[in-house]
Amino acid sequence: MSRSLRTALSAALIALCCLLVPFGALAAWAAYGLTDTRSYVTTMAPLASDPDVRDAIADTVGDGVAREAGMNPLFLRDAFRSFTATRAYRTAWDAGNEAAHTAVMRALQDDRAGRDGRPVTVDLATVTTPLKQQLTVDHVPFAARIPIEHTQVALLPSDDLAALRKGYHVLDVAGFWLPLAAVVFGVAGIAVAACRRRAVTATALGTALGGAFLGLAVALGRRLTLDDLPDGAHRPAAGAVYDALTATLRTASWLLLALGLTVAAATWLSGPGSPLARFLRHRRHPEAPAATPAPTSPPEPTHVRA
Repeated sequence: MSRSLRTALSAALIALCCLLVPFGALAAWAAYGLTDTRSYVTTMAPLASDPDVRDAIADTVGDGVAREAGMNPLFLRDAFRSFTATRAYRTAWDAGNEAAHTAVMRALQDDRAGRDGRPVTVDLATVTTPLKQQLTVDHVPFAARIPIEHTQVALLPSDDLAALRKGYHVLDVAGFWLPLAAVVFGVAGIAVAACRRRAVTATALGTALGGAFLGLAVALGRRLTLDDLPDGAHRPAAGAVYDALTATLRTASWLLLALGLTVAAATWLSGPGSPLARFLRHRRHPEAPAATPAPTSPPEPTHVRA
């Protein structure tokens, strides 16, 4: 294979690798980060103490109860805001997130779900049971008398399940194959390159560029998501949820950027023509000082016969 052909093939493979880096990270995050119930609950747990989320829950629940009972919403908001500072609320928060995520994932993984026209639901008893237990442990009066009702709350309509299930299966496949393809293309591009040092540098810089693109996409997605919310939505709380869910993506973008720049800098500094290499060669083989030319005696005068 000629040198020019190897260079062109290497450039194409490295370009594909760098293009797949951000998409592979995004697919892996969606396939393995969002679909794991334990990881999801762990990610959402700190939001129970987030001030914006607590205010949104207190306002929403307080206004809803006030409309049904004909009471003052300000009083109910304060009451529910005080409740969001208790351990019982955090227990209910974790239980609710776990129950909702489990129900949604079961529906996405089961092809038979939704065929009967029924929406995806969650049983409120999965939330009220641990809540009742925590209130009883905290010695709240009459906590043991709280009834446990098996009330089904709709999470997803059945009409949306088919499209969501297809998207889930695509992400499940892409989350594994896209990162693997990026690694294979990168290694192959470096292996066939005529100058592997330059190929490593190009791959590293492309990886750093992919990390920067991923971070920019996360920031842009946050802005678009919040702009698409309805007028009555609590945007600070939605922003807190978005930031919690995409924290892994932001970390991955910074890692890709730092790793790419570090490898590129190390490759450049270790090159034969780099300032570091010239300095090391000078230390190992210092140049001998130039020899001072010996003084030459003036030419003897030429005697000419008269």
